[in-house]
Amino acid sequence: MDVDLIYKALSNPTRRQILQWLKTPAQYFPEEECLDFSRGVCAGQIERLGQVSQSTMSNHLSVLQQAGLITANKHGQWSYFSRNETLIQQYIEHLQQHL
Repeated sequence: MDVDLIYKALSNPTRRQILQWLKTPAQYFPEEECLDFSRGVCAGQIERLGQVSQSTMSNHLSVLQQAGLITANKHGQWSYFSRNETLIQQYIEHLQQHL
């Protein structure tokens, strides 16, 4: 776990919002377009909800992925993203012990 990468990722409000959306995807994304969320949420759906350009959203998703906060699964030409709950829990525990 790279705490500095996580701090950087969480310093941006859009990236924090993406993590919130992925925490409860059924609340924010149409299930019929995302199947049953077992693969995660399609990048295009996240981009539409975020109302930013594809390149901007790609950058946000990349920063979150490099920090380990989200994981990507490729299915054909589509990328699906979900939260890395294990790492998020480790980060919470780290904060509780060190701050």
